[in-house]
Amino acid sequence: MQALRRAQITARSFSTARYNMVKVGDKIPAGTFKIIRDGAPTDVPTSEVFDGKKVVVLGVPGAFTPTCSNSHLPGYIEKDAEIKNKGVDSIICLSVNDCFVMDAWSKDVGATGKVDLYADGGATWHKAADLAQDLGDFGGPRAQRYSMVVENGEIKSLNVEPAAADQCSFAPNILKQL
Repeated sequence: MQALRRAQITARSFSTARYNMVKVGDKIPAGTFKIIRDGAPTDVPTSEVFDGKKVVVLGVPGAFTPTCSNSHLPGYIEKDAEIKNKGVDSIICLSVNDCFVMDAWSKDVGATGKVDLYADGGATWHKAADLAQDLGDFGGPRAQRYSMVVENGEIKSLNVEPAAADQCSFAPNILKQL
């Protein structure tokens, strides 16, 4: 019975048939991310990240998790030059973790200088974008797995993974959208 309940939560959490989810043509919701700068937690407003820039965003459920650490984020790290050669100013990774975890994860996977890892610790921004999911006892509120291209704060493409991950949010697919 508990396994069935967990499966129902997971299926519902990954549903992309949502009414308030951001979509292509929408402006990025205003908010604040956190990052470690000069050894200290620093608030970074979304305007600093997106205004006047072309940004590739990948959203992951959690730092140091198997798929996120072994294939999703590493694909962007490996393809950073190729992505940036298509006019992209920065590649960012967003996750519902604290900024210390994101900083440690960045160093662990070799993302420094290639992909900036930002924390949305309380899932505030992800909830505003309706890109959050509730994993219950398994992990609480988390980001869905997704990617997007944002130009001057406007979403130009959005790829949200369905329950059975099809890798639509992975680096090779985002390269086709640039």
